[in-house]
Amino acid sequence: MTSLSLTEVVASLRGLPALPAVAMELLASMDDDDVDIDALARKIAQDQALTASTLRLANSSFYGMAGQVTTVGDAIAILGFRSVRGVATTAALAGAFRQPAHGSFHFITFWRHSLATALCARELASHLALNTEHAYTVGLLHDIGRLVLATRFQDDFERVLAHRARDDCTLLAAEREVLQLDHAQIGSALAEHWRFPPAMQLAVAEHHQPQTGAGHQLSWVILVADAIAHALDLAGDEDDLVPSLPGSAWEQLGLDERAIDAAMRATEAQFEGARLMLEAA
Repeated sequence: MTSLSLTEVVASLRGLPALPAVAMELLASMDDDDVDIDALARKIAQDQALTASTLRLANSSFYGMAGQVTTVGDAIAILGFRSVRGVATTAALAGAFRQPAHGSFHFITFWRHSLATALCARELASHLALNTEHAYTVGLLHDIGRLVLATRFQDDFERVLAHRARDDCTLLAAEREVLQLDHAQIGSALAEHWRFPPAMQLAVAEHHQPQTGAGHQLSWVILVADAIAHALDLAGDEDDLVPSLPGSAWEQLGLDERAIDAAMRATEAQFEGARLMLEAA
């Protein structure tokens, strides 16, 4: 059985389009407590694709403003900057990949799970005084390496999917068995290629096997959020399996059952509204 080398994958990343400059600024702004919202709004407005996605979301029936929102500034006033930044970032990330004409990988299912993980990660982070926007964004792209496999190494990924179906195992286990590497390694390489903040690169890299210590808490948040998202089954994947969590996960987060339950309920409550971001993107 032929494996796939990380060197080969990294080389393929050079062929990916760069993220729009405004998307990079939106990501960088998550570290800035004094972000100039008006300046970023103007930059979003200069990108036609991101503007269109933002306005589609703001004018959706969910917000009851159909046809009334015509500028990015209006959208921020209605949705809040956090939501606008989220949809613009989602649109930029989703726009870097296109679903192949053939294959078994379902993009909508993928993004639904990613969005559920992002929402849950943000809720968990709020209980831990972590950067909630970092948590949301890493949750959104924690499995981005899987998109690289599905779009740029389609035959290899089809072998992974076949192995999962045959052995009734998780996709992670199938990747490691078939390819001798996994999507977390690939995602970390992509995050580095796109020059994401170091804390986000690390959390993508180790979201299945976090290290202990204060600098790794975001990784534990994503690990738990990913498991909760699978358990809630918001992606609607018939073949989904809930990954097991190490007992140390709860100890690392230091959250009680009440906080975990609150995060789960908040994730479910927010999901349908947030799902519109996928349609807008």
